[in-house]
Amino acid sequence: MTDDKQIRKYSIELDNRELRPPSRNERFEKLRMIWVSGVLSVILIVIILITLPQTVLSWNGLFVYASIVSLVIFLFVLLFRYFSILVLAYLYITKYTVENKGGYYPFISIIVPAYNEGITLHDSINSLLELDYPNYEIIIVNDGSTDNTAQIAESIVGNRTGKISNVKISLINKPNGGKAKALNAGIQYSEADFVLCMDGDCQLTPGTLKNGIRHFIDPSVGAVAGNVKIENRRKFLTDLQALEYVEGLNLPRSAQGQLQQVNIIPGPIGIFRKVALRDAGFYSSDTFAEDADITLKILASGWKISYEPTSIALTEAPTKLHQLLKQRYRWTRGILQAIRKHKQHIFNPTINFSNTLVLWSMFYEALLWPAMNIFANLFFIVVALVYGMSGLIFFWWLGIALLDFMAAIYCIAVEKEEFRLVPYAIIYRVVFVLLIDITKAMATVEEFIGIKMEWGKLERQGFSGNSSSTNV
Repeated sequence: MTDDKQIRKYSIELDNRELRPPSRNERFEKLRMIWVSGVLSVILIVIILITLPQTVLSWNGLFVYASIVSLVIFLFVLLFRYFSILVLAYLYITKYTVENKGGYYPFISIIVPAYNEGITLHDSINSLLELDYPNYEIIIVNDGSTDNTAQIAESIVGNRTGKISNVKISLINKPNGGKAKALNAGIQYSEADFVLCMDGDCQLTPGTLKNGIRHFIDPSVGAVAGNVKIENRRKFLTDLQALEYVEGLNLPRSAQGQLQQVNIIPGPIGIFRKVALRDAGFYSSDTFAEDADITLKILASGWKISYEPTSIALTEAPTKLHQLLKQRYRWTRGILQAIRKHKQHIFNPTINFSNTLVLWSMFYEALLWPAMNIFANLFFIVVALVYGMSGLIFFWWLGIALLDFMAAIYCIAVEKEEFRLVPYAIIYRVVFVLLIDITKAMATVEEFIGIKMEWGKLERQGFSGNSSSTNV
């Protein structure tokens, strides 16, 4: 019950400054890209002119040999990537299941940024009141919402009865400035040493705080990434995304957890040591992926980042294809912006060698791997159609589908997920991932060209089936 006598309104002034990156000279960057591309093209042409007269292969033979070599290289990279991730993830899960770190319950502030979350906010806060943890508070930050978010938040404010103890719920109303500034406002208002940052439309499972906070017993851990799962399933597109989150996102995150070098703390669920956020300069709003940016800044500051598979945030996935592609387009451009912002670590490993490895892995996943996947599909399709090697393309696709099928079974078993998602693995790689990679490639080209973009809007249905609109 709410104790109205203890509810008071205060006017406070928050230090909500951000660390600003160096200003960009876009004209110089474009000229440099043109010059570099031109020089590389000239070098390539010279090599071709020198080596071409010495070539005795026919065009047919050249394509056949090139297809075989390309297939072997692509499959080698694919297998190395798969089994490296699987081995590291297995080691992490094995260590995780035998370790016992309990009895650590420091005070935690949960920061809930809300922009036009009138439909989902009440359910989100109710899920937080069910957390199996004795020592936490909730801080709602209304980021200049234009719907009834402020009114709903005001009706929730006060001391509420939680699962174990009373929970204080506070509200900050501020002009619209984006999620990064909303999170910064909540973090700087909080007096706790640890904060959990989430999305206003997510719901957390009861064990989230208790299981996530135990990683901070290690004083070198600055943050813990949680496990994001899709709530609105039972549709073809959302089921594919549910499998993608389990296999394509959480499996690599488990592998990174073994190294304590998680490269992206997901926006819906991340637990932070506040001093690590302070060292990193708090959240910044100069990229479209503030979660990737803050992760890289924390790693660059020398902190380790762990992964907790049982700290689960349930989120709503896009139900329409154009919404999904718009979301992945923004994610890709945001990640590329974050990589560019920290590019000094790519070229100078002496600054922070582990961060250099993290950035190169992100660069590979965001830029190189999608290009390789698209090229391989196009190349093998052309070879199959023009040179009658349809058997090759069939067995190649079959092999990849079997790899995904095995990985899906492992991931579903480890996370105790719905087994009905496994059959989706047959088309997951050759259809769904290929479509996402094409979107990533388009986003990459437009990011390097410098085409402006805006935050997209995802039509939220809410966990109860209502309709809402919020930032993707």
